Amino acid sequence: MENALILGLSALGAAIGIGLAALGAAVGDGHAASKMLEGVARQPEMGGKLLTNFLISVGLIESMPIIAAVIAIVLVFANPFI
Repeated sequence: MENALILGLSALGAAIGIGLAALGAAVGDGHAASKMLEGVARQPEMGGKLLTNFLISVGLIESMPIIAAVIAIVLVFANPFI
């Protein structure tokens, strides 16, 4: 019975963790994109440099849900609490 409770709560924690990480990444990507577009609108000649910085930023922002997914997979399939 205890193992079933631990597995259920681990699955719930994994789902919440992935959901919050995806929400945070979506907000971060939207904020970065809006600021990049503002910068290009103000100084069009800086578009290339802003795009490069934007793509690096989005890559770093998107690493958060990937790490959360790995942690969730570990919680579901190789649970250290059992």
